[in-house]
Amino acid sequence: MLASEFRQRFLLQTAAKAGALAPTDKHQAAVLVPVIDYGNKLQVLFTQRALHLRHHPGQISFPGVRIEPGEQSHTAALREAHEEIGLAPDAVELLGRLPLQSTSTGFTIEPWVGLLAPQRSWILQADEVAGIFEVPLTHFLQQENRHQFSLPLRGKIQQLHAMPYQDKFIWGATAAILHRLCLQLA
Repeated sequence: MLASEFRQRFLLQTAAKAGALAPTDKHQAAVLVPVIDYGNKLQVLFTQRALHLRHHPGQISFPGVRIEPGEQSHTAALREAHEEIGLAPDAVELLGRLPLQSTSTGFTIEPWVGLLAPQRSWILQADEVAGIFEVPLTHFLQQENRHQFSLPLRGKIQQLHAMPYQDKFIWGATAAILHRLCLQLA
């Protein structure tokens, strides 16, 4: 899939239409789903959280953060991508927002999809990010690479998404966001 087709195959809520999310509590977050345009292919960029972190150590995620009071969610997502991996906000063509994603830990995540050119280098914030890697978007578009399973969690059965790729196990909210992106592109 090329970038031009990627833009045309789905409609996302734009930042202008989404407006500012007015956080009512500390459980609202925003993430950037970075899609890198290599001209002949698209790759999805992921971060792997540092192992010493208190919450979700070592898990695969998108750059993201809790939304500050009065801050627009897309601004928070771009800000954190800059802080975590050195991605300049003006290097991202923000396409829009996917549907809200709830987590088993009580967060509501606003996922923003951004298209960007390949970067010369990344500047990782070692306190938060252990590494980054890319996966071809086509991998996720193949239904056989998207899995759902049930797991008892916090006293009830949770439906979770998982998308393994080589030696990486992408699951939980990150995989659910990817699943929604794939549904938008179908």
